[in-house]
Amino acid sequence: MSETTANRPDDRVDILVAGAGYVGLTTAVAIKQAAPHLTVSIVDAAPDEVWKKDGRASAVAAAAVKMLDQLQIWPSIVGEAQPITEMIVTDSKAADAVRPVFLTFGGEAQPGEPFAHMTPNVALNGALRDRAGELGISIRQGLAVSGITEAVGHVDVRLSDGSTLAARLLVACDGVKSAIRDMAGIRTLYWDYGQSGIVATVGHERPHEGRAEEHFLPSGPFAILPLKGNRSSLVWTEPTREAERLVNADDMVFELELEQRFGHRLGALTVEGPRRAFPLGLTLARDFVKPRVALAGDAAHGIHPIAGQGLNLGFKDAAALAETVVDAERRGLDIGAIDVLEGYQRWRRFDTVQMGVTTDVLNRLFSNDNTVLRMARSFGLSLVDRAPSLKDFFIGQAAGLTKGPSPRLLRGEAI
Repeated sequence: MSETTANRPDDRVDILVAGAGYVGLTTAVAIKQAAPHLTVSIVDAAPDEVWKKDGRASAVAAAAVKMLDQLQIWPSIVGEAQPITEMIVTDSKAADAVRPVFLTFGGEAQPGEPFAHMTPNVALNGALRDRAGELGISIRQGLAVSGITEAVGHVDVRLSDGSTLAARLLVACDGVKSAIRDMAGIRTLYWDYGQSGIVATVGHERPHEGRAEEHFLPSGPFAILPLKGNRSSLVWTEPTREAERLVNADDMVFELELEQRFGHRLGALTVEGPRRAFPLGLTLARDFVKPRVALAGDAAHGIHPIAGQGLNLGFKDAAALAETVVDAERRGLDIGAIDVLEGYQRWRRFDTVQMGVTTDVLNRLFSNDNTVLRMARSFGLSLVDRAPSLKDFFIGQAAGLTKGPSPRLLRGEAI
């Protein structure tokens, strides 16, 4: 199909990434570092200052740390990252005076290697942006993708400022409500849990010693995740109406409810910064790719945070897609052709569906007050706690250090 002067794109790039979150930035950096001759650009719908105001933190698994180190990013983050040295799991009610510990994990995936680090989102995003700048990747904020049209050898991408880019490959990292996914005609499976996750940072009197806690309460999991200093990050699941009430309540009401769930082990509590609630659901894209378009991160899958694996699933997408694209380019193949992109889809779809189903089952199993189920799951947790091989398996899963084919970056190797 020939292009007239009237409809000719304003610019051409090899790869356009839509979304400057962790997955989009990591994908762009990984491709550009391995294939410097490719032109890679990023557009993001949010204004530039938005990411700088993100007070949340994320659990970065050991495999993702290996990748970030290989991409020359981790050294800029490690000073602000808190290793998780231990994890405990309880199953109780919020009003219970004592919460028996049914399951404990040591925090090492391998000797001297924590299975995860809690990392401030601002530090992670900032380090990724710095590395992108070093590699010559342009990031344009406040620009959304408003339309896509497949052409011969590229896709025309219309942007919200009226300009058009021609890209050999468009990578959609524009979130769980991805507009590009809809533009590409990709349908999803979706289930609304009727729950929201309250996210907040809490200061406390006594040190946490790097211990993470997950309390399975009838309303949903309540996770306490260690940050640098005497601070912890919370992911607190409640039915959506109750979550909205708590987020909008005055400080005294919120802190009383928090104290009942958090307990007194770490002394007096102080909520630091804003508290926010995010709706929770299961979203799985039926396809991860279309000609010239690939989905990654939340655009491809949104899962319950019960296992803390949402970010790390996205990092796996980034590593797998980057390796697929770079290997295809080195072999002289068309990086946006559907047969090339289907290799990425085959690599990632089973793992994603498996994790989505696992988190769905765990949420349904633990987010209730059924006496029979409580007895059964408590018995199951106790069995796992007495089986070192099973515990090692679960730690390996949480760390992303699983057996079988894995992207080279997640093994700490260059593409």
